[in-house]
Amino acid sequence: MALMLQSLLGLIVIPLIAWMLSENRRALPLATVVRFAATGITLQFLIAGLLILVPPAASLFGLLASAVAALQAATGEGMKFLFGYLAGGPSPFPVTDPSKGFILALQALPLVVIVSVLSRLLYHWGIMQRMVGFLGKLLMRTMGVSGPLGTTAAANIFVGMVEAPLLARPYLETMSRGGLFAVMTTGMATVAGTVMALYASFLEPVLPGAVGHLLVASLMSAPAALLLARLMVPWGDDAGTGHDADLGEVEPGTGSVMDAIATGTTDGARLLVSIAAMLLVMVAIVALANMALGAATAPLGLNLSVEKVFGWVLTPLALIIGIEWSEAAQAGQLIGIKTVLNELLAYVQLAATGPEAMSGRTRLILTYALCGFANFGSLGIMTGGLIAMCPARRTDILALGPRSLISGTLATLMTGAVIGVITVPS
Repeated sequence: MALMLQSLLGLIVIPLIAWMLSENRRALPLATVVRFAATGITLQFLIAGLLILVPPAASLFGLLASAVAALQAATGEGMKFLFGYLAGGPSPFPVTDPSKGFILALQALPLVVIVSVLSRLLYHWGIMQRMVGFLGKLLMRTMGVSGPLGTTAAANIFVGMVEAPLLARPYLETMSRGGLFAVMTTGMATVAGTVMALYASFLEPVLPGAVGHLLVASLMSAPAALLLARLMVPWGDDAGTGHDADLGEVEPGTGSVMDAIATGTTDGARLLVSIAAMLLVMVAIVALANMALGAATAPLGLNLSVEKVFGWVLTPLALIIGIEWSEAAQAGQLIGIKTVLNELLAYVQLAATGPEAMSGRTRLILTYALCGFANFGSLGIMTGGLIAMCPARRTDILALGPRSLISGTLATLMTGAVIGVITVPS
């Protein structure tokens, strides 16, 4: 009960932090803050309650897990055809330790390409547009946002933080500063469907139904992102082009199925190379930082690392979302790795954490709290993409970028806190 109350406290503290960081607190009386917070948090609880606690909906997790397993198996067949034993095929020599045969670049990352192709096919057939349209209208009616903003926020649940604003590209130039910030925040607070299956492939052994949890996390973080964005950069009825603005009916993609497959393959290959290169660079940077910290602190008899520093600094954030004291430093490390480096490295480390070092409740909360693109690398990608789409808003985009990193992080932490409230400690 104490841990659940701890999470509940986080749902009060996090919106207050966003309000304290607001560009214009005078525009947001306390009663308005409470009303906004109540709407966003209630919607988060409704999503979590429906999809996690209701048995028929929760059974979807098992189906999604089976789908990811099928995708992994199909991808594995293609990789074995290309790379043989390096990708898990029969080895031409005796293997003394099979556990050492896993090669990340050949046995996990290629899943991104297959999911990219499937996403492109869903778009070609018009299925993706219908899902985005439904969720966009839901956000418009519950959160009081405009059509372009609601649609962009919904799209971020399925596609990347650069692709989603393309749906509202004609409106970006006239969108209010607050509306633009909300677009950026939802991009930072969610993850694209193309990488969800990849993250789930790491988490599934330690968290059954991981892909379902990741999907719910992105759904829950969208209203949290809109709430916190409105508190930090307030807007009136001029976000987007007004409450009545809509994007209209979106037609299915043009071209043939083979064209969609080819385009998805090309996009997925670029994403695969980008992820692999980013992982290489980030792991190397952490290693260099640890070497420097070790050399600087060794004369003092200390053994510091980037992970330990993150744990100390971010322990309070772990505590306010409902993680018990004995695990808060370790959770703070993962939150720090996700924010400074990226969420994939954080999930890899979370998956490698044994049950003796972390409870199932803490692992579940962190799965939700880490599910967002809010990191420095993604910030560069998002600002670059938005400036290319709308160069007239360059000054606003660059000014709001660092703030969106904070708001996106706070949004995923709110989502983790909601899970802490509804999850009974084991």
